[in-house]
Amino acid sequence: MIPFESTDWLHIPAEEHRGETGIATWRTVQYDKLRVRMVEYSANYRADHWCEKGHVVYCVKGEFMSHLKDGSTHLLTKGMSYQTTDNKENPHLSTSKIGCTLFIVDGEFLK
Repeated sequence: MIPFESTDWLHIPAEEHRGETGIATWRTVQYDKLRVRMVEYSANYRADHWCEKGHVVYCVKGEFMSHLKDGSTHLLTKGMSYQTTDNKENPHLSTSKIGCTLFIVDGEFLK
């Protein structure tokens, strides 16, 4: 059970995760089977791995590209989202030329 809780993201400690290029800054609220994050990609960010996890991703500002292993690309800009379940057949990798802020929800419900 998740209690009613408001989150002031500026008071959640930031963790830096280096990409192949650039930095992703995560602010994370973790529950038993659910993770909620505000993630900022720096300009010229490229993830350092292909992700097979499921997510609900909402672009708060900026823009980023989601690359799929099948070769397709999906540009998400402010106000757009994508949703995917855990999927080993079609991993995704994120890049951002100008930087962005994302609201991301993931957890066991996406298996």
